[in-house]
This record gives sequence, structure tokens and C-alpha cells, in this order.
Amino acid sequence: MTEEKNTVEKSETRKAADPEIEPGEVVEEELVEGTKVRRKGIYLLPNALTTASLFSGFYAIVSAANGVFDNAAIAIFVSMILDGLDGRVARMTNTQSKFGEEYDSLADMVAFGVAPGLVAFFWSLNGLDKVGWVVTFIYVAGAALRLARFNTQIGSVDKKYFVGLPSPSAAACVAGLVWCFHSFEPSSWLTLLTIIVVAGTGVLMVSNILYRSFKDLDLRGRVPFAAILLVVLVFVACGGACCCCWTIIFIQKFIFNRFSAYWTTIIHCQPFQRTFTME
Repeated sequence: MTEEKNTVEKSETRKAADPEIEPGEVVEEELVEGTKVRRKGIYLLPNALTTASLFSGFYAIVSAANGVFDNAAIAIFVSMILDGLDGRVARMTNTQSKFGEEYDSLADMVAFGVAPGLVAFFWSLNGLDKVGWVVTFIYVAGAALRLARFNTQIGSVDKKYFVGLPSPSAAACVAGLVWCFHSFEPSSWLTLLTIIVVAGTGVLMVSNILYRSFKDLDLRGRVPFAAILLVVLVFVACGGACCCCWTIIFIQKFIFNRFSAYWTTIIHCQPFQRTFTME
């Protein structure tokens, strides 16, 4: 008798908690004190960050179509930051939802799948005709397959590792290439490098190679004193790499181009002929 009474009370509680469902409204089930309760609506804050990430990917495509490739690459990196924030904000504020997971996956497809591929295509691969199409599609299809496999493996794969290269990392490789060499003149070696990076990252995303996720990294715990030296070395290495990139760009843009223009002027210069008139 007591069990029947509890069952009736739980069903009445659930009916009272269930909102009136309107056509087109998003409804999800949540556990409240061990009882499934249907809630309508979505959480604003994490989905707003996901929308901002989606807009950054869209802006990257528009910028690349207009030939502003540095802004396109920067927009992809901004999208990466926003993509990392929306999940953490959802966990911190306890606003995780199935809708947010699906929306985040679709936004990642645009920002880290379609946008980097089109940016690389408009920048360097559009001169290869159908070969450029194939290379771009390899990357886009790899990103789609990578995201689909990740969604189906949630809860069944060790969280310490990613199976295949994560799509944000692949997008960072392509966007970083465009950002570093966007001021260079089109050349065969640069096109070949773009093909290798775009197609290579597309294949790595669908590979079975394990990549460390660092989700088990505890930054709040104590570490040996030597760890801070390793951090310093990492910053020095990153700074040195940036200096090398900017040095190459400076040499190519300000020295090599000016020297080429000066040498071309000397080669095509006509010898100066003086004429004398006899009085």
C-alpha cells in the first residue's frame, strides 16, 4: 500500500512539474531528486557562447571569400577559444543539456570543418581546379566523420585520450598556416605545403592514433620545482618560433621584394647615352 502511494505521489509530482508543451518548443528530461522531470526551453549562456563560435566560423568564410585571409585565420582561433569556453561554462553553472551538445557539434562542423577548408581553398588551392576541390573535401569530410565518431564514442572511450586528431587542432594547423604565410606571393612550394597540411590533417582526424586530451591534468595540485623550469622553456620555445616566423616574413616582404625590384630595374635600365653637339 505504501509503495502504491509513493508511486502515485511521484507521478503527480511529475505531472505537476511537466510544463505545457507548445509546438516547436525544445523539451528535455532532467533528473530531479531521482525523478525524471521534463523541462522546456534552453540555457542561454552556454548556447550564446556556442552561437558566437558559430558566427566566428561564418565570419572566417566571408573574410576568405573577400580575400582578407589574416582576419579569416584569426576568426578561426577566436572560435576555438569560444568553443573551449561554452563547455566549461555549462559545467560550472550546471547548465549542461542534450540540446547544447548537439548544437555545439554542429557549430564545430562549421567553425572547424567547413571554415578552415574554404579558407585554405580561397587562399591557395583554388588555382588547382578539381584537385583543390578534392583536397578541400578530404578535410571537410574528415572533420565531419571525426565529430560523428566522437559523438558516438562518448562514455565508451577513455577520456584521457582522443581517437584521431581533434577538429579544433586540425583547424589550428590550417589557420596557422594561412596566418603565417598570407602575405607571401603565390608559389608552387607554398601550394604543395598547403596540400600536405590540409589533406594530412583531414586524414589524421579519421585515423586511430591516440592523442592525449589532458583532461586528467590537475593544475590545482602541487608539482616539483623543476616543473616551472619546463614551463619557462616552453614559453621560450614558443617565443623563438614566433620570432623566426616574423623574421622570415620580414626578409621576404621588405628585403627580398625590394632587392628583386632593384635588380629588375638595373637589368632593364637602358645605358645612358650622351650626345655632343659641335659648334
